[in-house]
Amino acid sequence: MQNHNTVEKNATAEIDVEAWREKCRQERDKRLREDGESQYIHALGDFSEYADSDPFIDKEIIREPLTDEIEVVVIGGGFSGLMAGAQLRSRGISSFRIIEAAGDFGGCWYWNRYPGAQCDIESYVYLPLLEETDYMPKEKYSFAAEIFEHCQRVGHRYDLYRNTCFQTKVAGIEWDDESSRWIIRTNRNDAMKARFVMVAVGVGSKPKLPGIQGIRDFEGPNFHTSHWDFEFTGGDPGCARWDAKDDGEGGTGKLDKLGDKVVAVIGTGATGIQCIPYLARDAKQVYVFQRTPNTVSLRGGNPETDPEWAENLESGWQKKRQENFEDVVIGKAQEDLVDDCWTHLFTEAKAFMKRAGEMTPEQLMFEAEVSEYKVVNRVQKEIEQLIDNQEVAEALKPWYRLSCKRPGYNDEYIPAFNRSNVALVDVSESKGVEKITKDGVVANGKEYKVDCIIFATGFEIAITDFKTGIGFDVVGRNGVSIFDHWANGIRSLHGHSTVGFPNWFYIGFSQNGFGLNQGYMLQEQVKHVTYIIDEAIKRGAKVAEVTLEAEDEWVSIIRENSMVNRPVLESCTPGFYNNEGHLRGGILSESYALGVREFNKVLEAWRQEGNLKGFMLKK
Repeated sequence: MQNHNTVEKNATAEIDVEAWREKCRQERDKRLREDGESQYIHALGDFSEYADSDPFIDKEIIREPLTDEIEVVVIGGGFSGLMAGAQLRSRGISSFRIIEAAGDFGGCWYWNRYPGAQCDIESYVYLPLLEETDYMPKEKYSFAAEIFEHCQRVGHRYDLYRNTCFQTKVAGIEWDDESSRWIIRTNRNDAMKARFVMVAVGVGSKPKLPGIQGIRDFEGPNFHTSHWDFEFTGGDPGCARWDAKDDGEGGTGKLDKLGDKVVAVIGTGATGIQCIPYLARDAKQVYVFQRTPNTVSLRGGNPETDPEWAENLESGWQKKRQENFEDVVIGKAQEDLVDDCWTHLFTEAKAFMKRAGEMTPEQLMFEAEVSEYKVVNRVQKEIEQLIDNQEVAEALKPWYRLSCKRPGYNDEYIPAFNRSNVALVDVSESKGVEKITKDGVVANGKEYKVDCIIFATGFEIAITDFKTGIGFDVVGRNGVSIFDHWANGIRSLHGHSTVGFPNWFYIGFSQNGFGLNQGYMLQEQVKHVTYIIDEAIKRGAKVAEVTLEAEDEWVSIIRENSMVNRPVLESCTPGFYNNEGHLRGGILSESYALGVREFNKVLEAWRQEGNLKGFMLKK
């Protein structure tokens, strides 16, 4: 593969704003579907095979049902669950239990073992509890195996394994008013009781599948990237690295069974960007079905961690670096500690913020729009330079504002489309793949016969369909389901607590501060919720329940301020940021408008008051 890492990034010329707006409108409209999020199907029932099987467990855990009583149950063993367990242990709360469906800790990093899987945010700011575990990632962007190992490290450091029920799925939880306890029922006939429940199932634990006609008709191997079939492709999770070599024990470092196979990949988001280069390298032929191109830039390598730099870091370095990253992203940083593709891109996009004090709100909004177009235009020019076939280059160009979709960075993805064995199939005009047959994929009226179909379609993000996102019913006071309570949209205090559901806390993406670094975002939510639990216990409270006044006030703050972002979201190409073009419930329409850093300051000030404002405590 040709090395394009030395592509020169020329200064972006002035652009025609009206022409850009019109082009972006056209590209948005041809992808906009009336069915919105309903175009996807859940990996349940007839489709549970895409999610239920666990190829990574050695043996099934056999145990008796649990009917005991504990203080805190944490549902989910990904980053949020691990950080919750660590916080509870550090606060001296030993009576807690983590319930996790998988065979180990990790959440999406337990499941994501596909070739190329790694964090796209700098590992020094993404991986949780680095200082606390005295660990430093090997490289700037950790691969999946290292992230999973770190999750295990956190589990061992805080002795969480003895507090965890693995291979256990929660079937439902219900509040018992008489005992002031939650009853948690599982697929193992457990009926345990807990005073407090924290739902930390994460936003990357349930595979997302496209509702393509005939999806079950294909007679060959087909799987979601989170359940990668190495038996078919060859290789193993260790071949995730681009520079993987023969391990001397039979592992070739490649997907060595694909040499005579034709593979279809549906999806070109973060997962597709990472796995497609490996398929291109090892398969006979790869068809990539793309509806919307990502804003993909070259990353510029993955340097190993400098040991001298690591040895000289001062206490508190990780949080300082995390906060600096978020400040750079919104254009408010005086220095750039991370100094990578992400921060360079957003420094470029937010350069106008240096003149913010001289501009009206309207001028600020216009400058933000123009600046984002310029950055995307620069990415388009880079794609033109990297791709030999200009028709392919045009199809790979993003036509939307930078803030409409999460950008991607990869040194091998764009150049992969120069390979003779890789074909890009643009399905934007038909708003997606038309159907799947027993032999392959139909797009634009043509059938592509393939040996395997891989769904690189990511995970479900619980921002509108909380029932599917959470995965089990939550029944509060008077038999009311949380899903009925939230039927017209989530209602909460700070995104975590809601009226009628005492001692219940939700860690997620709605009505709190959204940040690009999910590790940092979730870390601060968990810190806040465990503080509330700790304070309630210290004060001898059996019940801690948010008041209607506090809930109403916070919902008003979220809804009123979110209107500022509405024109931007309406202009965006369909995606999970704007709920596939149907704004009600889109991730950014239900987030704190000033961002994660300001939201965390709100939480810090709330804790400093020390009176659990907005909660009723009952002893």
